[in-house]
Amino acid sequence: MKNTLLPALALGGLLFVYPVPLLRGHAILLSTIPALNETIHGGAAQVQLRFNARIDAGRSRLILVLPGGEDRPLPAGQPSPGILTSEVSGLAPGSYILRWQVLAEDGHITRGQLPFRAQ
Repeated sequence: MKNTLLPALALGGLLFVYPVPLLRGHAILLSTIPALNETIHGGAAQVQLRFNARIDAGRSRLILVLPGGEDRPLPAGQPSPGILTSEVSGLAPGSYILRWQVLAEDGHITRGQLPFRAQ
């Protein structure tokens, strides 16, 4: 018993002195423009998704699902490491869904969707 206790205590002491870096989880969506189920007025809208982690915009996707069910890929801009943006124009009145998939710098993929309406 004594032979295993000493190495375990030494390892515990090393972890206390040299803590393991915190592991980051998946990117969490913090805020959106438009807001969830928001009704926007006019035929154009700014899209902004803000996350709690750095996002790889080149490997992330934004897709607008039109009222008839057709998918329209959107170009994604990145004004800062945790934000993706795009502009949408030509919106007819109806229900839309913004589908997003992002790759965080920790290598995890996160997906979601944001329904909104245009009037």
